[in-house]
Formats: sequence, C-alpha cells, structure tokens
Amino acid sequence: MPSNRMQPIVAWRALRRLIADPEQTQEVFTVIRALSGPALENGLARFRQTEFGQRVLAEEIELLDTLLDREALSTLPQSSLGRHYLSFVTRENITADGLVEASEEDGEFNYIEGDLARFGTRQRDQHDLWHTLSEYGRDELGEACLLAFTYAQTKNRGIGVICIAGCLKLSEHYGFGVFRAAWRAYRAGKRAAWLPGQDWETLLHKPIDEVRRELNIEPPEAYQILRTEALAA
Repeated sequence: MPSNRMQPIVAWRALRRLIADPEQTQEVFTVIRALSGPALENGLARFRQTEFGQRVLAEEIELLDTLLDREALSTLPQSSLGRHYLSFVTRENITADGLVEASEEDGEFNYIEGDLARFGTRQRDQHDLWHTLSEYGRDELGEACLLAFTYAQTKNRGIGVICIAGCLKLSEHYGFGVFRAAWRAYRAGKRAAWLPGQDWETLLHKPIDEVRRELNIEPPEAYQILRTEALAA
C-alpha cells in the first residue's frame, strides 16, 4: 500500500473508536496513517536536504537509543534539555518506547522501509521532547495543543483531524477557549524552527532555555491561562 494513499473510511472508524476511548493510543496512529497523504515523503525530502539528515540516514542513527538511555541522561547538567526531558518522562511515568508499542500495534510503519521508515520513526520518537520544550502538558488540553503545534510542523492532515476532533470534545468543558489555545499553538508551531530535522542528540546537552531561543519556541500562554482557569473553577 502506498504510504500516501488516503483512506477516509479507515480514518473515520478509528476516530470514532478513539473518541469513545481516548486511551486507545494506537487509533491515533491509524488516523494519522490513513490521512497523512504525502506528508511523510515531503518531510523526508526536506530532511535529506540537510547535512544532519544525510548523516542520520547514512549512519542509521536512532534517536530512540539516546532517549532510552536514562543513565546517560541523568549525568547531564540540571539545566539541560536532556535532564528536563528525563524529569518529564519520570514524572509522567512514561518511557520513550511507549509510542513505539502503540505505533507497532497499529502497524504504522509496517508498509514502508528504508529512509522513509527511519525518518518516520525518528519524528515519532520526538513527541515527548516536543512536550518538554513547548511546555504543553500531557493533560487532554495539552495534547490537543501539541497536536495543533505538530500539524503546523508536519502538515499531516491526520494530525489536524485528530486535533479538531479533540478540541470539539474538550469544548464541552473548556468552552470556545480551547480553540483559541489550539490556534495559538498552531501559530507557535509555524513560527518555530523545523523540529523534525533537529540534531536532538546534541541539543539534549544544551540548557533548555538556550534550546528554546535557538528553535524559537514560544511560551504556551493561552494553554496555561485556560488550564489555570479550569482548575480554579
């Protein structure tokens, strides 16, 4: 099956299952795969144009190996992105290979191979790094905002659909403010550097504030205000 073949019926069925049970993470990957179109191929083409991307593909560098090495991450400076990432996944009781299991359950990358699969898995494995940098939490509102941010970065229509569906559901609790927060997140994603192509292995060693400046990551003010108001209500 071509990786850019659109499958709206498959996406719709998976989206209904996801709305019924948001814990079914594998359904997210089903929707993304069904509606992604040429987004992954376009991302790979852009990645190949960078010197770092060429090195990753030639040397078969796996970001997941670095993210799973908690002992090495724990030796990094307290202010580093790596230590903040480690604190995030420890606090949330998650592991870097959690998304791997969900995507493998869906078979997200079973139909592609070579450089396309390597780029796709590397992009997938950055998800919690983006959480850490952007400060969008793993609460439902934070995930919706990060999806909006991610859509701006990847142009993957499946991610956009999941974001809209999530915002519609969350509006029952947050009101129209959820759409404002997601829009601000989308704009922040548009303004930021292209994160899928970054040398995360090096950036993990740098102070997180320096990385945010370097990549033009804006503070998530609309998300934080809305979440604070909801918690106080």
